[in-house]
Amino acid sequence: MKETKVFEQGKSKWYQIRKNDLPTIASLRADGLDPEILAYAIDEDENAHVEYDAESGTLLLVFNVPKKDDTLYEASPIAFIVTKDAVYSFTTDYTDYINDFISGLLSNEPELSKLSLVFKTLYLCVHAYFPIIKDVNKKRAYLTTKLKSKATKHNLLELSDLGIGLVYIVTAIDQNDLLLNQLSKLGFYKDLTESEKERLEDAQIEADQVVAMARVADQILDEVAATYNNLLNNNLNETMRLLTIWSLLLTVPTIVTGFFGMNVLLPFKDSPFGWIFILLISLILSLGLLFTILRSI
Repeated sequence: MKETKVFEQGKSKWYQIRKNDLPTIASLRADGLDPEILAYAIDEDENAHVEYDAESGTLLLVFNVPKKDDTLYEASPIAFIVTKDAVYSFTTDYTDYINDFISGLLSNEPELSKLSLVFKTLYLCVHAYFPIIKDVNKKRAYLTTKLKSKATKHNLLELSDLGIGLVYIVTAIDQNDLLLNQLSKLGFYKDLTESEKERLEDAQIEADQVVAMARVADQILDEVAATYNNLLNNNLNETMRLLTIWSLLLTVPTIVTGFFGMNVLLPFKDSPFGWIFILLISLILSLGLLFTILRSI
């Protein structure tokens, strides 16, 4: 455990903790932090949610943030535990950049209260999604341009990967938005100062904006994928129709030549121009069949 900063005029401390630092987690349990809350804080598969213990005044926040340098656009949970005199941040190698946000805030505003610090950090975490969504839109536009020239398997797989990544991002953003709206319904909300309520409201507004932006990006990507899926199906149908027509047309000469190949008395059997008549019969029947097929399409 690393005690990073003392703030709020010396009344509070901030500790940054790695989720895989088991000795530190054990020492926090020994110091009296609720084991169940700690279990939520270090769980890498935990969904975004909030818990408040009114008796001890302990607040747990689990929040989804983008993984650093992750080209697949995945999110990972971080956690904050706020007690009467401390803020604990729980991160991993992929989410450790959040501690830089906190450090920067405390350097600029050392008088921040514990909840103001957390709410401003959540605001910055939400804001971190905007560049990702813009990058998704940029890649989607680039892939759309490439697909217009040629719908290759590689381009379609890239579009699919982009859609899968955006699903993770949209899910994480939706959970965050729900969490921020739940905060105003908890018992401690009435005890917040006007400044703390304002910072929470800023985070809620930012979350609503990023949700709207992400959903638009997701809908556009779905429409693009559906459009190219329909185009590929239409191309396949056209190919199958063409092959069917050719197979039917090639069947006619086979039937005609098979008929005249029988070892019985047949017209044109002794004529030196019999093969010309056979070709004409095949051609006439084939053209008639082709005309019938084209009329039925």
